[in-house]
Amino acid sequence: MSKKGRSKGEKPEALIVALQAANEELRTKLTDIQIELHQEKSKVAKLEREKTQETKRIREVEQRKQTVQITELKAKLHEEKMKELQAVRENLIKQHEQEMTRMVKVRDSEIQRLKSALCALRDGSSDKVRTALTIEAREEARKQFDSERLKLLQEITELKSAKKQVDEALNNMIQADKIKAGDLRSEHQSHQEAISKIKWESERDIRRLMDEIKAKDRIIFSLEKELETQTGYVQKLQLQKEALDEQLFLAKEAECNMSSPKREIPGRAGDGSEHCSSPDLRRNQKRIAELNATIRKLEDRNTLLVDERNELLKRVREAEKQCKPLLEKNKCLTKRNDELMQSLQRMEDKLKAVTKENIEMREKITSHPPLKKLRSLNDLDQANEEQETEFLKLQVIEQQNIIDELTRDREKLIRRRKHKRSSKPIKRHVVDTVFGYDDDSMDSETSSVASYRTDRTPATPDDDLDEGLAAEESELRFRQLTKEYQALQRAYALLQEQTGGIIDAEREAKAQEQLQAEVQRYKAKIEDLEKTLAQKGQDSHWVEDKQLFIKRNQELLDKIEKLETENNRLQQELQDARDQNELLEFRNLELEERERRSPPFNLQIHPFSDGVSALQIYCMKEGVKDVSIPDLIKQLDILGDNGNLRNEEQVAIIQASTVLSLAEKRIQELEATLYNALQQETVIKFGELLTEKQQEELRTAVEKLRRQMLRKSREYDCQILQERMELLQQAHQRIRDLEDKTDIQKRQIKDLEEKVGSVMLLKHADQLF
Repeated sequence: MSKKGRSKGEKPEALIVALQAANEELRTKLTDIQIELHQEKSKVAKLEREKTQETKRIREVEQRKQTVQITELKAKLHEEKMKELQAVRENLIKQHEQEMTRMVKVRDSEIQRLKSALCALRDGSSDKVRTALTIEAREEARKQFDSERLKLLQEITELKSAKKQVDEALNNMIQADKIKAGDLRSEHQSHQEAISKIKWESERDIRRLMDEIKAKDRIIFSLEKELETQTGYVQKLQLQKEALDEQLFLAKEAECNMSSPKREIPGRAGDGSEHCSSPDLRRNQKRIAELNATIRKLEDRNTLLVDERNELLKRVREAEKQCKPLLEKNKCLTKRNDELMQSLQRMEDKLKAVTKENIEMREKITSHPPLKKLRSLNDLDQANEEQETEFLKLQVIEQQNIIDELTRDREKLIRRRKHKRSSKPIKRHVVDTVFGYDDDSMDSETSSVASYRTDRTPATPDDDLDEGLAAEESELRFRQLTKEYQALQRAYALLQEQTGGIIDAEREAKAQEQLQAEVQRYKAKIEDLEKTLAQKGQDSHWVEDKQLFIKRNQELLDKIEKLETENNRLQQELQDARDQNELLEFRNLELEERERRSPPFNLQIHPFSDGVSALQIYCMKEGVKDVSIPDLIKQLDILGDNGNLRNEEQVAIIQASTVLSLAEKRIQELEATLYNALQQETVIKFGELLTEKQQEELRTAVEKLRRQMLRKSREYDCQILQERMELLQQAHQRIRDLEDKTDIQKRQIKDLEEKVGSVMLLKHADQLF
């Protein structure tokens, strides 16, 4: 019987050993899974850091490319401007040469005409030639005036049409740029909303998966704990079974040894032993059956736990597969967002450039003199500087707000970390939750001892039972101590693995200190900027004085230029007066000589009555009797004072035009009669030719006239060329100033982008930490 009991007890022992081995394997697998999870988390953090580094590198590369493109565009623009200026210079030179050739041709034609007139004078028809020359000169002057007037009117109309076209094109471009900028902003907002939605969904899925994983981990830990308690209970039952078998064996041997020599009693004794052993056997069989049932239940639970673990691993892999396309989509959307931001920035730059060109064109059209252009440019510079200062102030305020928010977020994070560290459980609790060693083991020990004491058979003596129980308790405690030692070793290994997290915490603390130092540095920079802005505000009086000095200097320059122009004009008038004086002196001498040679000429001048002028008498002679010259003069004076015209005033103007035409006709007749009287000689010397002296005098007069006309044409051409060269120089200076302004604005934009990038890095670092 004892052999059979031992063979039956060895089977559950083997099963228990197998279960313990399977439990150990499951624990090792769980630890491996936890280590893999920790490694994956560290890999994810590394990938995020690499991602941030790659984005930084890509941004730097794009910034370099943009700077290279900007320099190339500047070079191209400079070359194009130089080519355009060269073309304009060549066109102006060609126009000047054409005008010079035209003027030379005109002067040559006039010289030929004068030579023909001289030949005609030599032939004798001097009066007709004189009248013809004067008529031709007047007609040519009128034609030239009309042609120049028409040219100027055409140029004005062309300029007006070009201005209208430029304004329309500018307005269309501005509207198109505004529409495109609005579309880009709406697309940017939609993309931002999509990115935020995808981020929120991905974070929600990740949180849900993490919650599920944590719940499954808790279930596994609880099941492991139950399994450990069940295994402990099975071991206790096995030990009880072994103790009962030993007790039965000892009882049987004692019965055999202590049997009496009487043959009457053994039957009864045998009946008593059978009677005593039969309930023990039944109890043992019942316990063995219960142990087999518990073993089967534990095997079923073990299989269920393995299946659940496999399902969890599958779900984790599926979640990773689902997260990968989301991360790729997030990357694509971030790239698209960056591209849209760059395109939006380019469109804004184009819009700014177009608006600047529009302002310049309007200034060029409205402000014809160069001095007014300079004033408008100064005003524009002042407005730009004010706008830039306001923009910088707004940026300083925004950066201050961002830094305040970052400091608040950082303080909140520090408080949360302190709260987490203060509310962290002790390490013993971690070990207990992972491996299931707590005060329940002692309770199990006490319960096992109590079960041993209660399961005592009535046939066993107390001393033997006490010794066996002490030995069993010592063995059980030894086994439990070994298990606790193994569990502590594993916990120590886990702690050693988790020391990397402590090192990361130290690194985070160092990084936080560095970030604090950078924040302080940026705050100091912002304070310096605010101080400089305040100093600018304090020095506004000095700036106003400077502006007043500049205006005063500009006014003095205007006065100097006006005085120089007046001086040049007076010098020209003086030179013209000198030339006319010389011509008049020559003419006076000629007339005196001819008067001396010619007979006396009696010019009868009729006296005029009071209130009647020569024009009135002449008009009455010509048949125009309804005109009174004094009234006409008064009406003309009144008309000069008043701007609005009535019918009477129009009639007075028409009458004045007729009177003036008649007066002009009379003056021409008087000049002709005077010339005939002066040129009249004796009948004998009427057909004689001019003397050599007269010919020389005529040649000198013609040469003087030709030189005077050439000098005036050259002065006019030089003046036009000088004005155009001044315009070109002003355009060059304007272009240089605008390029300098664009360079300054680009530097400011670059500095602001660097500041914004540093602030975004600080924000990203705070979010990571």
